[in-house]
Amino acid sequence: MSTVVADKRPSSLQGARLPKWFPWALAGASVALGIGISAAAGLESSVQWGLIAAILFVVGTYVIATRVEGKRQAKDRIATSLVWVAFLLALVPLVSLLWTTVSRGVKVLDVFFLTHSMGVVADSEPGGGIYHAIIGSLEQVGLATAIGAPIGVLTAIYLVEYGRGALAKAVTFFVDVMTGIPSIVAGLFILSLMLQFDMQPFGFAGSLALAILMMPVVVRSTEEMLKLVPNELREASLALGIPKWRTILKVVLPTAIGGITTGVMLAVARIAGETAPVLLLVFGNPFINNNPFEGAQASLPLYIYQQYANSGGAEAAYDRAWAASLTLIAFVMILNLGARAIARWKAPKTGR
Repeated sequence: MSTVVADKRPSSLQGARLPKWFPWALAGASVALGIGISAAAGLESSVQWGLIAAILFVVGTYVIATRVEGKRQAKDRIATSLVWVAFLLALVPLVSLLWTTVSRGVKVLDVFFLTHSMGVVADSEPGGGIYHAIIGSLEQVGLATAIGAPIGVLTAIYLVEYGRGALAKAVTFFVDVMTGIPSIVAGLFILSLMLQFDMQPFGFAGSLALAILMMPVVVRSTEEMLKLVPNELREASLALGIPKWRTILKVVLPTAIGGITTGVMLAVARIAGETAPVLLLVFGNPFINNNPFEGAQASLPLYIYQQYANSGGAEAAYDRAWAASLTLIAFVMILNLGARAIARWKAPKTGR
């Protein structure tokens, strides 16, 4: 009676593998070598030693992985390394911008700054605040959203649910064209209408220009969200004899409402920082103006521009500009966080 002895030899299909801590160790060594090479060569810029470290990391990954794991696995590792290096390089300007804005903006950012206007304070003098600019931005962006969001959503519904033939193609073409229109062109369009009717600058004019910039973004994002709704849901509703308009209202839109809301919020964030159309149509106002339909009005982007342009090099004006920039970034961040929360809340519930 013979016994079968199991083969304890390692499988030939499994080769040598680098440990999981290898990328981190190599990254640390690359940074140390980059700093050393930069110091030896007399390079003072942190960007230069960062690029040297990135090159050393990618080259080192390929050489070591080729020796240990083979060329095929080395190609996979170098592709992963390039993705990480590109990600870190993209983070550099973002982190630098945030650090500079926060470090310089907190100097004057307090309750007084948020609750007072410039009033009779000159741009070169200390003091003043951005309350009038916050009111103007909220009113102008709010009115633009009230105009642009419904039009954009309804246009997207037409293109996805009803659009056929030449009209749909023409609408799609002009939406693509409007997506790339510079903001100054939208401002000039509204300004031409104001000149035709001999109108003075007022906040609602800026809202109209912002709505023009907002609509194509809402159309594109809503269109993509509606296309993601399964056709089976539409067919099931229509098979029950429900009209198409009611199917769209009760089935399609509730399914895609999370993505639609996110798209609208991103469009709001996009127009919240526009300066050119506001500069043309609203003009700015150092005093509080709560009526967007009469008289010049301030906004946060315009306030930042005016503090830099009219300060005459005064440090107080620069501090106010950075503080207003930090406020604007916080406003956009809150909008994005709100959009993500609404999208998660309204997302279709999945289960087994």
